[in-house]
Amino acid sequence: MIKDVFNDAESRMKKSISAQQIKLGNIRTGRANPAMLDGIQVDYYGAKTPLKQLANVAAPDPRLLVVQVFDKTAVDAVNKAIISADIGLNPQAEGNLLRLPVPQLNDDRRRELIKFAHTLVEEGKVAVRNIRRDANDMLKQLEKDNDISEDDMHKGLDDVQKLTDRFIKDIDLMFKSKEKDIMEE
Repeated sequence: MIKDVFNDAESRMKKSISAQQIKLGNIRTGRANPAMLDGIQVDYYGAKTPLKQLANVAAPDPRLLVVQVFDKTAVDAVNKAIISADIGLNPQAEGNLLRLPVPQLNDDRRRELIKFAHTLVEEGKVAVRNIRRDANDMLKQLEKDNDISEDDMHKGLDDVQKLTDRFIKDIDLMFKSKEKDIMEE
């Protein structure tokens, strides 16, 4: 039973971490990164379709994203979707190819992005701590129902805390890496 609670908490924390990675990956740094376009939905024949399903996105150099649209009739829709996503990129169409120059960030914008990343990181930490609280509540309930001993409950609480510390450390490392990317020229 304790192992089930621990495994459930670990699984939920892993999902929280991967969601955090996606959110941090969507923050624009000074360098081109195909992940910048991951959240974009294109209105393709009346249906919202992820950009990844309509085009291939590559970063041939640090200041340029290239979007190779599979269907030439969808180029305008992809172009509009990128502009309306309001990520600060202006596509330049050349046939079924869109070039997206990534402008240099100024210092004020870098600070804003770091604050935003810090806010996202704190949300991730809160999510992990909430999962810890749920796991601890389950362990305490198991002990109260006499399904496990008090010693087993305390060992389980310690294990859940160690797990929480590990995931919080992972979130901090992700933030430091993102902060470094944002501050790079």
